[in-house]
Amino acid sequence: MAKRRIHITDYDMQRLRKLLEGTQYWNQKDKEYLSHLEEEMDQAVVVSYEKVPPDVVTMNTQMQVTDLDTKKKMSIQLVFPSEADFEKGKISILAPIGTALIGYRVGDTVTWEVPNGTRRLKIEEIVYQPEAAGDYHL
Repeated sequence: MAKRRIHITDYDMQRLRKLLEGTQYWNQKDKEYLSHLEEEMDQAVVVSYEKVPPDVVTMNTQMQVTDLDTKKKMSIQLVFPSEADFEKGKISILAPIGTALIGYRVGDTVTWEVPNGTRRLKIEEIVYQPEAAGDYHL
């Protein structure tokens, strides 16, 4: 199966590259999943923040997802680490699930490894995407 190419806005790419610069002193385990994010970014289709399709997960996107194993529906938002709050559904881009979500689209199933196996979320709906709302610099 061919590897998916994700879409990342030029503005998000710039901010994510800057964020990754500060992770060189992280422990080896954290660096492993961050290298996955960097790999995805290296292969991503970079689009103007003004032209990103409205069904793509960008930074600060709020979405409805379904855990395909538990069938639980959740509302989550992809955020930068300083804004992360799991209790409020704000998931950091540097968390494994956040790394997995960036650049995917409504209808996609996102998978990522956890200590006891693989988790799968289906992106059901984009509730708010900053770019679609004209909020280009969130």
